[in-house]
Amino acid sequence: MNTLLLVEQGLNGLQLGVMLFLMAAGLTLVFGIMDMINLAHGSFYMVGAYLTATFAPLLDSFALGLLAALPLAALAGMAVEMVALRTLYRREHLDQVLATFGLILFFNELVRIVWGPQPIFLSPPAWLAGTVEIIPGVPYPAFRLAIIGVGLAVAGFLYLLITRTRTGMLIRAGASNREMLGALGVDVKRLYTLVFGLGAALAALAGAMAGPILAVQVGMGESVLILTFVVIVIGGLGSVRGALVGALLVGMVDTMARALLPTLLRAVMPPSQADGMGASLASMTIYILMAAVLAWKPRGLFPAHA
Repeated sequence: MNTLLLVEQGLNGLQLGVMLFLMAAGLTLVFGIMDMINLAHGSFYMVGAYLTATFAPLLDSFALGLLAALPLAALAGMAVEMVALRTLYRREHLDQVLATFGLILFFNELVRIVWGPQPIFLSPPAWLAGTVEIIPGVPYPAFRLAIIGVGLAVAGFLYLLITRTRTGMLIRAGASNREMLGALGVDVKRLYTLVFGLGAALAALAGAMAGPILAVQVGMGESVLILTFVVIVIGGLGSVRGALVGALLVGMVDTMARALLPTLLRAVMPPSQADGMGASLASMTIYILMAAVLAWKPRGLFPAHA
């Protein structure tokens, strides 16, 4: 494998990492502040992709379609929080898991009724449909570079929101001691609703950006949800900084393992056998990474309540 291909795979890993960060940031905020295990987070990823795929052709613009989809996804998230999840905050985590698993089935059937069972194609913006030659000999899809830029911009936005604003101060206080926050007169219920809406919007943004790369289809959020949980376990529950570091680690390790392992194994076994074993071992690497991190730091790299 030559250097140029390694650079390309490194960019692919970075793109997968920032995509996972968009998903993990919302999920870790919801868990860290609300102590809520939300398996339905991937459903907002799916809803964001479908809404963008619907509005983009109507408005003749991917960006305008995305701007129309995000507020609707956030409102859907806030409605779910107020109607279905608010009564579960003081229940056992098993109750939360069962309830949010039911929400996955609900959203899958709702999307199937509204948009039908067939996948929908979502085109990237025309000006991002080509490639960019970052270094000579390495053309790279412009839309994937745009995903990296959007992910890093969101990371900067969340850093400023959490560290430099009053809302961020309330979020950090809610993650540390919600009872004290309520005793000081803060409307904790409204804060929870806003945080849940923000998490839903971030998941929808991830789904919209993934739409032109993957198929927009029913259940598309469930596979990425598993990787997202691995990210927040590695990064530390409730930590946005941990979500960013964990997402980049998982993205790079997963991509490099899938690219390198089959090639390395071909040196010691037949190509067909090496490809199959390499793919199987590559799918295990992120879980090996998670086990190694937890053996070193049982609460993750940057736990919110360290």
